[in-house]
Amino acid sequence: MPASAQTTATPNVSKRQALQQKRIAEGVRSGELTAKETANLEAREAKIQADKHAAKADGVVTNAERAKLQAEENRASRKIYQKKHNDRTTK
Repeated sequence: MPASAQTTATPNVSKRQALQQKRIAEGVRSGELTAKETANLEAREAKIQADKHAAKADGVVTNAERAKLQAEENRASRKIYQKKHNDRTTK
């Protein structure tokens, strides 16, 4: 793998994004997430994806950018948990 590919690689972020998408899908399937909650969570995930692309745009993902992405993922994870475990359901 070329050095430039390594500096822009964000495997941890990509892995977390996939897992969080799965958690959102499970919440929809089980009825734990309403349509509005799902839209809010999907918008959060889209912002993380956009920030990831912006971080990669200059060819290098810095430690600060990685930390920002990690913090965004942490916030998104907490929101998924909160929205799945509140009293709102689709059933």
